[in-house]
This record gives sequence, C-alpha cells and structure tokens, in this order.
Amino acid sequence: MTVRRRDFLKLGVCSAGVALFDSSCSSKKGEFKEDDPISQLQPMTVDVVPISDKERIQRMEKARRLMKENGLEAMYLEPGSSLFYYTGVEWWKSERMFAAVLPVNGDLAWICPAFEEERARELIRFGDDIRTWEEYESPYQRVAQAFRDRGIRSGKIGMEERVRYFLFNGIRNQAPHLEYVSADPVTVECRVKKSPAEIALMKKASEITIEAYKASVAMLEKGMTKNDFSAISSAAHQALGVSGGIGAQIAEASANPHGSVKRIELKEGDIVLMDGGCSVDGYRSDISRTIVFGEPTQRQTEMWNLAKKAQTAAFEKAGVGVPCEEMDAAPRKVYKDYGFPGDYKVPGCPHRTGHGIGLDGHEWINLVRGNKRPMEPGMCFSNEPMLVLPGEYGIRLEDCFYITEQGPEYFSQPSPSIDQPFA
Repeated sequence: MTVRRRDFLKLGVCSAGVALFDSSCSSKKGEFKEDDPISQLQPMTVDVVPISDKERIQRMEKARRLMKENGLEAMYLEPGSSLFYYTGVEWWKSERMFAAVLPVNGDLAWICPAFEEERARELIRFGDDIRTWEEYESPYQRVAQAFRDRGIRSGKIGMEERVRYFLFNGIRNQAPHLEYVSADPVTVECRVKKSPAEIALMKKASEITIEAYKASVAMLEKGMTKNDFSAISSAAHQALGVSGGIGAQIAEASANPHGSVKRIELKEGDIVLMDGGCSVDGYRSDISRTIVFGEPTQRQTEMWNLAKKAQTAAFEKAGVGVPCEEMDAAPRKVYKDYGFPGDYKVPGCPHRTGHGIGLDGHEWINLVRGNKRPMEPGMCFSNEPMLVLPGEYGIRLEDCFYITEQGPEYFSQPSPSIDQPFA
C-alpha cells in the first residue's frame, strides 16, 4: 500500500514520534485538524441493540438444564465474561469477593461487600437475594449459606473456569462436604454457539474496527513507532463510540506472532502488521491487516499473496459438520505446496489457524490439529494462518467468521490485495 505522509500535529502525535497526548506535544487532547481522518469519524453505536433481559433469562435456564444433565447442583461465577453473559453485570475483580451462585433449583444468589450493596443493586437485574459481608466477616460463609438455603448439602458445584484459586479454596474450606468441578460443560456449551443478537453485535464491532483501521492507516508517518500507531488507533475507536485499539509491529518485529519489545521507527518499504479490535456490548472484534509503507517489492507481494491464498483455503474448508482440525490443515498444505516445510514449522504458520471469539477475544473452540469437534451453526472463529519468514517479516491477514447452515460468513471482508487492505 502506498501511504502518503501527513501532517498530524494536531492529532496529538508530534512529528518526532512522541506518544499521543504526551505533554511535550504542542497539541491538546481531543484537538484535530479539520482534514485529519479521525476528525471525520462519527459514533457508529446509535443503532446498537444490547442483549435483552429475555435472552439472558433463557441463557440461565439453559445453564440449569446443562447443570442437571452434568450432575451439578449449582455454579459459582465471579466477575468476568461468563457473569456478564448470564446476568449482564460488569464488576471489577479485586481481593474482595463479588460473585453469583446460580443453582439448578432456586433463585440466583449474590455475594457482595456490604459497602458496595447500593451500587450492586443498581446493576443487578435478576434476583434480589444479595448477601453482604462486612470487612471483618467471611464471604465464604455467605456462599456456603447460599448453598444450604437452596438445599445443597451434597453433590457437585461447578466453578467457572476463570475463578481465582483463593476464592475456590476459601469456599472449599467453608463447605468441604461438597465436590468442586469445572463448570465448562455448562459455560462453554452455552457460549460457544452465538444467537442472532450476538452475531449482530459482533458484526457491528467488526464494522467499527474496519473504520478505525482506515483512519489509522491513513495517518501512518515515517519515523512512527508501534506506540504512536496504537495511540492513534485508540483515538479512532473512541471517536467511533467504543473502546478499542490496534497494535502494530514494524519490519522484522512482524516476524514474531506477537511482536517485539524493540523500538523500531517506520521507514519506507517496511512491512506493517496490525492486529486489534473493539467491544460492542461486550462482544469483540479481532482483525489483522498487513501492508507495506511505500511501494511493495516483488517478494513482499508474492509472500502477501501466499498468505492470502492460505487464508482463503482455510475459509473454503469451513462449514457445518467439518472437524475443526481440517480447517487448520488446509492453509498448511498451501505453505507446503509452495515449498515451505509445512506443519507448524517456519517459514510457514507456527500457530493454530484460528480461535473462538465472542465476549472474550479468544474463546473456545480452537482451529488446531487434534480438535475433531465438528463445526456447528452459530460458532464463531478467527481465520489467521499467519506466514512467518524468520529474519524478514511476518504477514497475518485475520478476519473472523461465523458458521451458518449454508456455510461460513465473514464478519469483516478480507483484504483484496497488498495495496488494497480494505474491501
């Protein structure tokens, strides 16, 4: 892609490469020149339809059915994506327990620091059993009491996968007569297949990130660092009405799938590998683009086209009933047919072809060798069989998609060519 140099002093990035809104810049936060791409952006969230309370109630009922099928008496949730998935409550994690107990039988129970009760009641929409604990009291006793009050005196309690050990251990010590197991058979099976409302939110998140990409890439400047670009992309997402950002790896740093800590300043002819996304009502986008700052060489074009071919081969393999590992095998064959080692070796793709995505940027189910689980309608994945050329650069083209009865559908349209990163 041929990128023209721009004067973006008023954007908040000095020509010397100082980070966005650094006090040493002559610009002020939020000031943009009238012709800066970010100044032209408008919020894209006015038509967003959040997940309804009705859908969340249906989710909890499905969780109860799955708990019963798997022999669980209740499920313990602390703040995070699963708590938000079922209840819509967002809360920060700290050393103080804030949690929910979802039983097979009986009402939802909440455990909350006493001094946070008023705020908690502002957020909680399901259940009015809020059990508070003072700073000198044990929150673990409150959990054990919630179990007893719901008739749970034996059996299995499902612990959501991201529950921290000290909380699990405290509950176990307070109620040692119960068996504590993974809640994955409930949470994973609830969350892995997205509803139409979830798909719509993920589409919106991808649309927003693409617009942020367009504005940010237009402002690439010689001498910029990855931190400069990250700051610009964050401002672009903010202007579009969301929190998000895009990381960038420049030149040889792009050969590492997750970049390098080295400070590299952008120069003519450099590969720029960008990866980022945003959140809309909690649902994530995840998109990567790779361009050349200036005119691409013949080899850069050839390698970009090879990575594009690999991404296309993976997508064409996807569909209902297809084992996930087959989608991972398809791009590896492309690299091997070209003459690279194939497998997970480099030159080639050293990591899985894709991951699940939803409320978390990386979720179940992975597109990786050994995963024989067949794809089902509603499953969502990334497609990113990165091409790593050690000592040179890396090329990653990443777009997420979802499975329908008719086949896979992209959330964001893939790059058509090295000099046209956006469809």
